[in-house]
Amino acid sequence: MGDNIDPKPFYISLSLFNKMKYLPIQEALDKKGKVVIRGWVHRIRKLKNNVFIVLRDSSNIVQCIVKDPELVKIADKLLVESSLEIEGKIYTEKRSPTGFEVEVDKLNVVHLAEDFPIGKDQSPEFLLDNRHLWLRSRRMTAILKIRSTVFGAIHEYYRGKGFYEHQSPTLLGAAGESGSSVFEVDYFGKKMYLAQTWQLHAEATMFALEKIYTVAPSFRAEKSSTSRHLTEYWHAEMEVAWCKFEELQNYAEEVMKAIVKKVLKENKAELELLERDTKTLEATAKKEFPRITYTDALDILKKRCNMHVSWGKDLRTIEEDKLSKLYDTPIIITDYPKKVKAFYMKESPDTIDKPEDKKTVQGFDVIGPEGYGELFGASQREENIEVIKENLVREGEDLKKYEFYFDTRRYGSIPHGGFGMGVERVISWICGLDNIKDAIAFPRTMTRTSP
Repeated sequence: MGDNIDPKPFYISLSLFNKMKYLPIQEALDKKGKVVIRGWVHRIRKLKNNVFIVLRDSSNIVQCIVKDPELVKIADKLLVESSLEIEGKIYTEKRSPTGFEVEVDKLNVVHLAEDFPIGKDQSPEFLLDNRHLWLRSRRMTAILKIRSTVFGAIHEYYRGKGFYEHQSPTLLGAAGESGSSVFEVDYFGKKMYLAQTWQLHAEATMFALEKIYTVAPSFRAEKSSTSRHLTEYWHAEMEVAWCKFEELQNYAEEVMKAIVKKVLKENKAELELLERDTKTLEATAKKEFPRITYTDALDILKKRCNMHVSWGKDLRTIEEDKLSKLYDTPIIITDYPKKVKAFYMKESPDTIDKPEDKKTVQGFDVIGPEGYGELFGASQREENIEVIKENLVREGEDLKKYEFYFDTRRYGSIPHGGFGMGVERVISWICGLDNIKDAIAFPRTMTRTSP
């Protein structure tokens, strides 16, 4: 411990605090008068005759002033992140960080912290190395609160629409997406994979429950170290029976609006702390999302951005960013070329008779505004078992691994569709983050496996 100080002499009996109920700091700010609060030293300034402590808890911060000579002796020993219990009178003080101040009458040191390793102007990598401590920063606390609201809004939306929550396996015998981006797992001597998506098993369950959703981790072994990629991320997925392509787009727009409205309502303070300009969030909550085809997107890129993309190439980050900056809401891009999309996507009706390299699918991506890239990937599912087999053979997959999936088409195949939303990408956009790593408490990337 710093300076080899024995903290025991600085403890005051807890009985001093038994007469009053502890309040979260935010509630104390609202109540005023005599309060008992507890938390951690966020900042501290030591003067000759008094000590200013900015105390934090999960709800807010408040400045506390210690004047009593005996308590000043105790406060002089405190370091950042020491945990305290304080009783005192709270009053208005415009010069303090939140406009209020507590004059400390009683002070109990629960734990005298050692020298805290995080100071000002630390590098992003240092903060990631010390993420277990950096989570205590007001910035990360604000992001995590918004993250909690986002997760709650997802559950609230789907349950309000009559969906059942359902979980699929995390260990799979076959890849759900491109086989090159899966994590292999030695499963008792047998090769298995961490789930990239719940979809294949979800489609099987959909025939029982019709409307299902999940929020669960997914894993992508993409060798990418960009500001938009995580190897482990949270995936909000849905699957719905009897659904048409336009209905699927409606669901995507509705859940996005529900999330944004909830955050705007419940996290004003956090958005302000993050200095987030909320114009695009407010527009998203109110406006209809533009819906354009992939072919339309190429034409827009050519005419408005002077970018020439050959038909048939998937849209890269640079093209998505250019498109997103033309709108103040997310945009829905539909009817991508079949050859750049997954085997389970249904061919668009008007391209069935076209050559293979001209076919499109009833799939769409939701692109976030302000250059935040793809937030959703969606599709109407292929119902024809023979078409699915042809697609898998073309991708070099072993059909034996998909027998259970083929059964879903053998017995009562129906029109259905679904999508997956990258929750961290949505949080990153809502919070206006520079890097997706800050959208999750403990990010996992190609190079980061701890803490």
